Amino acid sequence: MADEIRTDIPHSARIWNYWMGGKDNYDIDRQVGDASLEIDPDIGEMATESRRFLIRAVSHLAGDVGIRQFLDIGTGLPTMQNTHEVAQGIAPDSRIVYVDNDPLMLTHARALLTSTTDEGVTTYAEADFNTPEHILEGARNILDLTQPVGVMFMGVLGHAQAYDDLVRIVHTVLAAVPSGSHLVYWDGTTDSPYYVRMCEEYAKSGAVPYIPRTQDQLRSVFDGLDLLEPGFGQITHWRRPESELETVRDIAAYGGVARKP
Repeated sequence: MADEIRTDIPHSARIWNYWMGGKDNYDIDRQVGDASLEIDPDIGEMATESRRFLIRAVSHLAGDVGIRQFLDIGTGLPTMQNTHEVAQGIAPDSRIVYVDNDPLMLTHARALLTSTTDEGVTTYAEADFNTPEHILEGARNILDLTQPVGVMFMGVLGHAQAYDDLVRIVHTVLAAVPSGSHLVYWDGTTDSPYYVRMCEEYAKSGAVPYIPRTQDQLRSVFDGLDLLEPGFGQITHWRRPESELETVRDIAAYGGVARKP
């Protein structure tokens, strides 16, 4: 597996890991990460705020809603308070399937699997989100798709080449899960010219391009679903304690959590 890892080409998951203070990255990732921060100083905050959003969303689904199954697609590299840790910390019998196709990501599977609770399951499926049918084949080995699932796309679908592909991927997965399942989804938007320029420069590095979309495009992904309060908006504000809202800065990261009717 290790010989498949390209250390000469930056990878978004490893750069994200670097921005969040992780150690699973290479010199090329740190170089591009630092250059990206010069273009868009908010991107580091977007990385940390995305993890806070994940913690709040998974905590709500596992605690208040009672979801016991999570399908985290394009999960990236583990850092702190990963999906299984949050869910199983609330409900030890939770079952989590992580999906990714990055070789470095998959080398961490064995270490993370040891942290699974006795009652629950944490596992990985190697698959590309561009082929959601394959993801579902692997998920069925662990998850009961006749019971509600928390489906998660956390800042990864900018790698979809076209907006129609993005919608197809999400809708294919959601079509396979029952009523009561939830979608947790966010991504960067075109609101920030700095973020747009950063993505343009990132594409020049030889890495897989990341395409920012408009707020309207991201919001339409939730069409046909019931958005939970406070609806679609900046992830920094989603169910954040009121005591923290005064200090929250606006960043070009939007999404929400929605229930499949």
